[in-house]
Amino acid sequence: MARSAKKCGTRRQITVSLLAAILASFEGSMQAKEPVVEHVMVFHEPGRFGGWPANHGIWSWGDEILVGFSREFHKDLGPERHNIDREKPEDHLLARSLDGGKTWSIENPAEKGVLLGTAGMRHGTVPPGYSEPEPIDCPGGINFTHPDFAMTCRMAGVHTGVSRFYYSYDRGHSWKGPFKLPLFGQPGIAARTDYVVDGSRGCMLFLTAAKSDSREGRPICVETTDSGKSWLMLSFIGPEPKGYSIMPSTVRLSPQELFTTLRRLEDNEKPRSWIEAWRSTDNGRSWTFVDRPVPDTGEGNPPHLIKLADGRLCLTYGVRAAPYRIAAKLSADHGRSWSPENVLRNDGGNRDIGYPRSVQRPDGMVVTVYYFWDKKTGSERYIAASIWQPK
Repeated sequence: MARSAKKCGTRRQITVSLLAAILASFEGSMQAKEPVVEHVMVFHEPGRFGGWPANHGIWSWGDEILVGFSREFHKDLGPERHNIDREKPEDHLLARSLDGGKTWSIENPAEKGVLLGTAGMRHGTVPPGYSEPEPIDCPGGINFTHPDFAMTCRMAGVHTGVSRFYYSYDRGHSWKGPFKLPLFGQPGIAARTDYVVDGSRGCMLFLTAAKSDSREGRPICVETTDSGKSWLMLSFIGPEPKGYSIMPSTVRLSPQELFTTLRRLEDNEKPRSWIEAWRSTDNGRSWTFVDRPVPDTGEGNPPHLIKLADGRLCLTYGVRAAPYRIAAKLSADHGRSWSPENVLRNDGGNRDIGYPRSVQRPDGMVVTVYYFWDKKTGSERYIAASIWQPK
């Protein structure tokens, strides 16, 4: 009997230890993960402010990556404001990598006569000596499936105004445009770059319209089926918010299914800002709310959503709350559930960070580009890239 009791006690100890190990593993899986990440400097210039890749766009062709951003002059205006000298010129630049994001070169489209959005979200003045024609109606003829195609959409303002778009057939070395986007019966359209190509003549855009009171903003889905000559509004994405619902980022899951993520804010609700997800199963004609993949982004930051080669969704975003960070979440079931937060970096100097854009390299690594500030580098905001393995 003594031997039997001893064996039972040993079994109980093993069972308790096994349960403890399983519980510890489960608790660990629910905590924020920190993947192995390589951080790369894309743009940093003393006395200048680099910002907002999400307002411009990112494109890739294998290991060649192109991303847009703004360059302003730095001016210390305190921790609550963007540290920009609004009395000095702002450039809209491109950064290009030919080796999967490890090294970058900076290009200025204005030197070739294209400003890529003179009127759009300017925090400074137009560079002296440069001007851009008013946007015109697009004559059509765009081949959206050209192997070296890129398109960027730009706004005149976040509340009212006519937005514009440009396109390139040579990986962004030269651009055609600007071309007008319709108002779609709205007070204004604030276009940022979010599009889904549906064939040589077809493309869907996901834009932010001004609300009925002309304030920012609510998302809409539009499409062209005649190579950019005309655009038709298909739907609002969700009801008109009390605060704002802006900056959609969208992927196609099937011939009829689309999935989008939005930057959200409600004035009297906590958390005050978050990322939410919506799904369409009728190719953008109607949308159903899914959930909040990121329930708190601090003062707010836009999402970027991509579909990985293995079919998973990858959502990258900035968090404007301590610890100020760039992070990611993954979904293996088309956005029905999400992984714990993968922290790419959490050394931000204050709230003025984020606006990421991401691409996946042929080797499976993800390159996430954003603007950032850390106290070790200096006072200027800079453009950085984090190269990481989505696991």
